[in-house]
Amino acid sequence: MKNNIIVFGTPTCPWCKKTKDYLTNKGFKFKYIDVSSNSKALQDMQRKSGQSGVPQLWINNKIVVGFDREKIDRLLNIKHKETNNESNP
Repeated sequence: MKNNIIVFGTPTCPWCKKTKDYLTNKGFKFKYIDVSSNSKALQDMQRKSGQSGVPQLWINNKIVVGFDREKIDRLLNIKHKETNNESNP
């Protein structure tokens, strides 16, 4: 199933950049909406989530407010490799 991901943010938001970088590094495509220059999108975002803070993600119509990596990973089924203290030969 193809994921439908929308990221709402602003150019000056460091967590928005971190969110976009994280998704890109994991190989996900997403639509980015700059709510500082798109008042209609800002109103839609606020109406749907009840929140005005960014970043916000809509992942398959589920809302994530902030860079909540655990929730993002769960919604996108991202698995992380277990790390251990043994060195690799």
